Amino acid sequence: KNNSHIDSLNFTVQAAAPAYPLCAAWRAGSEGSVFHLAHVLLLLGFMGGSGFYGLLYLLSLLSLGFFCAALWAWTDPCSTEPFLWTFALFCACVAQLLHVSYRLRSVSFDRDFQELYGVLFQRLGVSLTCFGKIVSCCEAQVQVLDRDHCFAVEGKTPIERLSVLLSGRIRVTVNGEFLHYIHPFQFLDSPEWDSLRPSEEGVFQVTLRADAPCRYVSWRRKKLYLLFAKHRYIAKIFALVVRNDIADKLYSLNDKAFDKSGHRYDLRLPSYCHAPGAGADRPDDLLQVPVQGGRTPRERHSQRVEEGAKPVQRTESGSELAPLRMQHVRFQLASRFDARERSD
Repeated sequence: KNNSHIDSLNFTVQAAAPAYPLCAAWRAGSEGSVFHLAHVLLLLGFMGGSGFYGLLYLLSLLSLGFFCAALWAWTDPCSTEPFLWTFALFCACVAQLLHVSYRLRSVSFDRDFQELYGVLFQRLGVSLTCFGKIVSCCEAQVQVLDRDHCFAVEGKTPIERLSVLLSGRIRVTVNGEFLHYIHPFQFLDSPEWDSLRPSEEGVFQVTLRADAPCRYVSWRRKKLYLLFAKHRYIAKIFALVVRNDIADKLYSLNDKAFDKSGHRYDLRLPSYCHAPGAGADRPDDLLQVPVQGGRTPRERHSQRVEEGAKPVQRTESGSELAPLRMQHVRFQLASRFDARERSD
C-alpha cells in the first residue's frame, strides 16, 4: 500500500525549451549570394583612404554593403534585430555620404587653383577645406602679367605680397645681369618674403620681368599673416613650401656658378670660391655670417680684401657670383638662427 502511494507521488519534470534553438548540425546550404556580396562590399569599403575622395569611396561601399545585409536579414523572418541594425547603419552611411558630397561641392575650385593644389599642397596632405581658406585669402583671383612687363623693379617695388607663378616664365636680373628663370608653380618672391619679419618693410633687390604672358596668384602680406595667426597649421605649410622654393633657387644657381678660371663657386659661401691650393684651406677664409644689425655684405667684403683674403670672382659677363637677392636671405636666416640659439 505504501509502495503504491509512493508511486502515485512520482512525476517527471520536463526541461524548459531554450529561448534560442541549439545548432544541432551545420546547414547544408549557403546563406545566399546577397549575404556574401554584402561582406565583400564591406571589405572593399574599409580599404578606402583619407581625404574627401577617400571618404566618398568608403561611405559609398559601406552604404551598399549595409543595404545588401539589410536585404538578406529581411528575407529571414527570425532575424528582426539584424535587419534593424543593418538598416540603421545603411541610413547613417547615406546621410554621411550626402554631407561629404555637399562639402566637396562647396570647396570646388577653378582649374588654376586645382593645379596649384595638386602641385604644391596635395603632396603635403593639405585638405581641400584648408586649401579653401588659403584661396579665400587671395579672393580666388588670378593676376595677369603681359610680356616684357615687370612684376618688380630693383630698388623700387615694395615687398608687400607673396606670389606663385601659374603659367609663363619670369626672368630675374640684378643690375641688368641675368640670375635665373622662374617657372610655373614656383614662388616669384620667396626670398624677399622670408627675408623680412612681419613688422619689417623692404624693397626688391632684383628685377622680375615676364619673358612670356604670365598668370599668377598673389596673397597680401597683412591678410596672409592674419590667416597664419588664426591657423598655425597653414603657417607651417607656407613656411615649408617657401623655404623649399628658396633652396631650389639656390641650388639652381649653384650649378651654374663658375669663375673665369673654371672653378665651381659654392653659393653657400657667398664671399669666396672653392679653388685648390693652400690658400683655400686657411681657416680665416671662411665666411663669418654677421648677426642682425652688423656690417653689410659690402663692408665685410671690403674688410676681407684689405686683410688679403680672396675676393669674389666674376663671371665672363662681369656680374658678381653671389647675387644680392640670395645673400640677403641667407644673412637674415643665419642671424635668426643664431638669435634662437642664444635664447635657448
